[in-house]
Amino acid sequence: MSADVDLTELERAVVNAYQGGFPVVERPFEPAAAAMCERGVDIDATELLETIRDLDDRGVLSRFGPLVNAQQIGGQATLVAMHAPEERFEEIVEAVNGHREVAHNYEREHPYLNVWFVVSVASADRVAAVLEEIEAETGQETYNLPKRREFRVEAKFYVDGPLSKAGEGDGNGRPKDDGSTGIDCSDLGPDVSPTTKSTLSPAERDLVLEVQDGIPLTETPYSDVAATIGTETDWVLETVKRFDLEGKIRRVGVVPNHYALGYTENGMTVWNVPDELVEEVGPAVASLPFVTHCYERPRHEGVWPYNFFAMTHGRTEAESDRRIAAVREAMTEYWDVTDEDWDSLFSTQILKKTGIRLAERADANTESAGSGANERPR
Repeated sequence: MSADVDLTELERAVVNAYQGGFPVVERPFEPAAAAMCERGVDIDATELLETIRDLDDRGVLSRFGPLVNAQQIGGQATLVAMHAPEERFEEIVEAVNGHREVAHNYEREHPYLNVWFVVSVASADRVAAVLEEIEAETGQETYNLPKRREFRVEAKFYVDGPLSKAGEGDGNGRPKDDGSTGIDCSDLGPDVSPTTKSTLSPAERDLVLEVQDGIPLTETPYSDVAATIGTETDWVLETVKRFDLEGKIRRVGVVPNHYALGYTENGMTVWNVPDELVEEVGPAVASLPFVTHCYERPRHEGVWPYNFFAMTHGRTEAESDRRIAAVREAMTEYWDVTDEDWDSLFSTQILKKTGIRLAERADANTESAGSGANERPR
């Protein structure tokens, strides 16, 4: 944790406690605060709510509530790289960002592929059309890098302070770098079972769109969501809990702004892993707690030799270097990694960050009204 990040000890405890596992019950702040008290943090429900509200107002949090897994909601997203010559950089970035399908866009350190963006669309066919439009507008080739296998998406960012598991730290008052921080109250709430249904009912679609940017910071957030979309609180609680089990929601809790927490070293490490080893290497790298995203993606002959992506974040350059070295060490358990087998592309500039647009993707994956299954009560 960078010393210049202005958080109180209590705020640090809240950030560490609930980056997942927040209760899905009608008045969630009461059991959430009680669980923190059991771990030695003196806080009540009102103070917990006010602390999260203040962190959100100050930009320490990106949002609060369910973190929707866009991949499970419908449509498709893909990562795209391209070259923008220095003399045309702003012109090309403006053209790329002008497409509403482009969500995130970063400038990254690479001698050729310096622009990296995400395209989010309702159907796979639309990806090719968007890339053709961008190539026609810019005169630059795009390199599509769709996800072939996902090994981990777990972007949690902890800070120095309380709530290391079992009260243990690293000897300097900081939580161990082992992913042990946090409180899990996900066992609370309605008793539901996951389904295998991939489509959404109209009611579920409304719920997804209502919570995608967060839920109200009130004593009864799920009831407020229910009132907004015209349904009953019990149905919202049951659906959120079921979506969590099904993977449509990755977790429920605070979603930190990692830049505000001092995690400014954003390194995308890329690796040329022998194809026959990817299945073994993927879980090994994904098990490292500081790896936030881990995927297999295609190579592009003559331009891009890497097929394995592992994202790490550090609060200092030294911390980032240590984490990248640990990824390489995990790789060497499986083959003799050389300097030519990998690279690390740090982001130097955020060019666009609007978030994944879910409305069109959810609409395309929604059943016709009145289909019956999982329809909300009124």
